[in-house]
Amino acid sequence: MLTTRHGVRPLGAPDLDAFLRLTAQDPVVNVFADYRARTTNLEPRWLGGEMWGRFEDGELVAACHVGANLVPVQASADDARTFAERALTRGRTVSTIVGPHEAVRVLWNGVAGSWGRPRETRWGQPHLELSEAPLAAADPAVRRTTRQDLDELYPACVAMYTEEVGISPEYGGGADLYRARVTQLMNRGWSFARFDAGRLVFKAEVACASPYAAQIQGVWVPPDRRGEGLAIAGMAAVAELVRREIAPVVSLYVNEWNTPARRAYATVGFRETARFSTVMF
Repeated sequence: MLTTRHGVRPLGAPDLDAFLRLTAQDPVVNVFADYRARTTNLEPRWLGGEMWGRFEDGELVAACHVGANLVPVQASADDARTFAERALTRGRTVSTIVGPHEAVRVLWNGVAGSWGRPRETRWGQPHLELSEAPLAAADPAVRRTTRQDLDELYPACVAMYTEEVGISPEYGGGADLYRARVTQLMNRGWSFARFDAGRLVFKAEVACASPYAAQIQGVWVPPDRRGEGLAIAGMAAVAELVRREIAPVVSLYVNEWNTPARRAYATVGFRETARFSTVMF
């Protein structure tokens, strides 16, 4: 039964097929939501939150992931306004709003008066895709990480996160949870790195994946090794491995102001297909 006059209700396991048809309308942009649906069966206890769906004439036309992140899925401006109205009825429980720019902009405008000042907003994040062989030569030394690498890998992940987000993932007692996440990605074969004489000099992870795409996160080179081409060759290697063994398309989104990273991704062959935005609390 629909729970609001707008035709919005939480989705569950019986809605999985309809939800996957929705994400398949843009399967690369929607890879996070697709991944979450497939791994949780849309069960709230596994989602750690809810997946809202908006219906018109009984058909699912848009959705919104509501967990640690608020992520609109195939949401028009009208859909986003409707999801914002629903979000206002429960208060802010998310740490970020992230997704396609226009939907995020409308969502944020709808809740801004009640949710308070965000810690940071990033409005023009290019969403990039690579669906063919990389244009740059791959670094043959890049490999999947193992537990033996954890002493080098974990501090690098903390440094990358802190540099990117502006706050340490260990802040407020989060070290155990973050270490578990790093280890989880490693165990899945989703963590890649290059080591020189035992020191990590490049890393990247797959954040989420579906049969259609894999989204890369956490690309990082130590500050004293930047400018050597490690990110270009490293990302070419990661893209080859991911496309061969995980999903046919590799995607990521990058901050608009990060010119060196954007230049590196373009050299590898990534092309912009959309614009994302992120609001962080």
